[in-house]
Amino acid sequence: MTPIDQRLSVAPMLDCTDRHARYLLRLLTRHTVLYTEMVVAQALIHGDRQRFMAHHGDEHPLVLQLGGSDPAQLATAARIGEEFGYDQVNLNVGCPSERVKAGRFGAALMAEPAYVGELYSAMQAAVKVEVTIKCRIGIDDLDSWDHFLGFVESVAAAGCKTFIIHARKAWLKGLSPKQNRTLPPLNYEFVHRLKREHPELKIIINGGIESVADVDELLSDLDGVMIGRAAYHNPWMLLKADRQIYADDHTLPTRMQVLEQYMSYMRLQLEQGVPLRPMARHLIGFYQGSPGAKNWRRCIADEVGRSGGLARLGEAIQIIEQQVA
Repeated sequence: MTPIDQRLSVAPMLDCTDRHARYLLRLLTRHTVLYTEMVVAQALIHGDRQRFMAHHGDEHPLVLQLGGSDPAQLATAARIGEEFGYDQVNLNVGCPSERVKAGRFGAALMAEPAYVGELYSAMQAAVKVEVTIKCRIGIDDLDSWDHFLGFVESVAAAGCKTFIIHARKAWLKGLSPKQNRTLPPLNYEFVHRLKREHPELKIIINGGIESVADVDELLSDLDGVMIGRAAYHNPWMLLKADRQIYADDHTLPTRMQVLEQYMSYMRLQLEQGVPLRPMARHLIGFYQGSPGAKNWRRCIADEVGRSGGLARLGEAIQIIEQQVA
């Protein structure tokens, strides 16, 4: 089992971190760990594995996140992920959606720490790569320090060494998944305290982190930082991550160079029958905060994919680059 350097990672995000988005992010940062969207174990086993698992070789280091509550299914799904070359497998114990709750997985599992330990054990026994847990600090009224600590200690007793913790509790009733990302207050102290009391565990914090500049301070006490939607909505923020976090001083690409590489990638995908829109949509935030960003977003959202295809996208790039220069 070879651990991966998880000082910085981009969170698994449904409808966001598909293979095309991950390829784009990898053009910006060589070292930041990337995650898949959550893949339901049962769907992976019985569905189109190539659709769920296919990825570009340049995406590594790359983690497969799984959702489920059946030990045998999760073990099989973890094995499939390893066979497809993923560097690590993560179990989702943090998603608060109604669909996930009905399936007895995601954040609902935080009420069953011993069972999560069983799930972890089944998965880790099936693969040589490391299996990790992504969780919340609590759910509903199970939000005390003692419950959170007991959950982590129970799963750690099963052998888990790495915990990615979204530093908010989740309300399983009354809040949507979107509201659960912002309304429950952040409680970083629970995460820092966990690391102080269990220095032997690898603790990675998630939730409310808006920039790479915020990462250094958190890394002074913790093992890693996970950025979520801030990185997806403004991917350019990751450009200097390799220098700031990993001390890799390679020459940084320009926006134009990144876009040219991504355009080449899209051409190849188009030849294989992939529609343009699912790839181009990940570029909506590429010029976030720059002059012309509004027109850029409109072009991606309204025009690309309807007519003109890559040619229309190329025209938009030339226009905004003149404004940015």
